Amino acid sequence: MTDLHIRAVDDDTTAEDWRYVHNAIIPTAPLTSDEVRDRVGRNRLEVAYRGDVLVGCSTVRPPTPDEAVATVIARTLAEHRGQGVGEALYTRGIAHARRLGAEAIETVVLSCNEDGLRFALAHGFVETERYLLDGDTIPWVTLRLRDPAAGLDQPRARVERRVPGRRRAARG
Repeated sequence: MTDLHIRAVDDDTTAEDWRYVHNAIIPTAPLTSDEVRDRVGRNRLEVAYRGDVLVGCSTVRPPTPDEAVATVIARTLAEHRGQGVGEALYTRGIAHARRLGAEAIETVVLSCNEDGLRFALAHGFVETERYLLDGDTIPWVTLRLRDPAAGLDQPRARVERRVPGRRRAARG
């Protein structure tokens, strides 16, 4: 993993690389270049390369004044999984979230992404919610990091959140 390098999305090339990975991992919700530029303004986006080869990306959604919860999402292209890319992205993302004052860390995974769910569960996340966005047929899964040693709060009880454009998914 010595030739793995991760950098912030800070120009059109890295933004397009981030978008490519996002859309490959989440084909049900492809983003446009404009949507990525909007996310750069709100979140910390990073891209990972092994040498000159694009291998992954990450998103850190910062905590808000109302809720000290950050969302850390790591995405690794399928052909590069199992090589430490996701681990490096999560480690950086969680460290950044903590610097921002997060008292809890969550992640979000498309339910059909078995590798992503397995990775999150293996790294101490527990499922707290499943939901569908309007028009979607595949549920999203919210997971919260269970890390009492690091001073983060315990997973919250499963709750129904009423968010415009989002509806609860049937579990099954």
